[in-house]
Amino acid sequence: MSDKTPAELAEALIACPSVTPATGAVFACLEDMLAPLGFDVDRRISGGAPDGPVENLFAIRRGPEGSRHFAFAGHVDVVPPGEGWSSAPFVPERRGELLYGRGAVDMKGAIAAMVAAVRDIPREAGTISFVITGDEEGPARFGTLALMDRMRALDAIPDLCLVGEPTSVNRLGDMMKIGRRGSVNAWLEVAGVQGHVAYPHLADNPVPRLVAMLAELDAWQLDAGTDWFQPSNLEITDLDVGNPTTNLIPALAKARISIRFNNLHSGASLSARIAETAARHGGAARCVISGESFITEPGAFSAIVSDAVKAETGLEPEASTTGGTSDARFLKDFCPVIEFGLNNATMHKRDEAVVLADLDTLARIYRRVAEAGLSR
Repeated sequence: MSDKTPAELAEALIACPSVTPATGAVFACLEDMLAPLGFDVDRRISGGAPDGPVENLFAIRRGPEGSRHFAFAGHVDVVPPGEGWSSAPFVPERRGELLYGRGAVDMKGAIAAMVAAVRDIPREAGTISFVITGDEEGPARFGTLALMDRMRALDAIPDLCLVGEPTSVNRLGDMMKIGRRGSVNAWLEVAGVQGHVAYPHLADNPVPRLVAMLAELDAWQLDAGTDWFQPSNLEITDLDVGNPTTNLIPALAKARISIRFNNLHSGASLSARIAETAARHGGAARCVISGESFITEPGAFSAIVSDAVKAETGLEPEASTTGGTSDARFLKDFCPVIEFGLNNATMHKRDEAVVLADLDTLARIYRRVAEAGLSR
């Protein structure tokens, strides 16, 4: 596959169904792309049900001893395609200027551009690696975290890492991500005593206490934002009593909330505050921290990305921290991380599609970024 265009590489990856958690064919396809380029490819399966098994791939081509190490990171798993596509979601199809298929944008197209980008970078330029998971779209328990353990064992910690998430908004090159907000989800419960609605003194209705708890949580004003982050927000995402009977006081009421938070908070501090609030209303909370907020302060790395984008598109990308979480939330523990990739207008949608010319442009941008990152 060493002579294929970025679009042809993307087509090969799209043709491998890889709904999260991904294993198998899509990783074999990527290995077939990287091995002929001199990369040592390490594929391992981690975890078990219900969040696994998950396959991950770490590929490295080591440069001269002491040379810098630049990493490309991403994922080959995709969200389920859903119904109503104009063409089969895992049969790549070109129509006009677009390539259609699940993963075209998020983010098999970017991985194809990464592969094309490194083909003409000589080994002497430095060490290049690919950090590719099959679990970014899912719980992410056995994906990039397992890859990072493997990288530590191989003494393969990069100096810089670029994640190929689809960050562009209106056209390729208009935005890069230099950070992300953190994420906490909490499952709330209030227990009561079941009984007949005509005899409330013989029961204990948990619903009013849960409603009061949610009202207090919903009224939180966490902050007004920071220089680089929008305000943190708390959203009620589920409410469940599960009571099909009109004359029955339920024994249990449950709800779920989600908080996206900036660097004025930590997952632990928010979890403690949620638990304290739940307890005051006679309930309990189970909090899961999906990731902490992080920021790669504008500097040398963001300048490298910006210069590469401007050279190929004429745009200066906006440095942003908006959007959801990504695996950059883990990789930032190794080195400075920036996310940059394709237009995100159709990601996770039916008829997901990428502009064919953007794949070529992205490959040239990625090559510029890697070369500059290795030379610093």
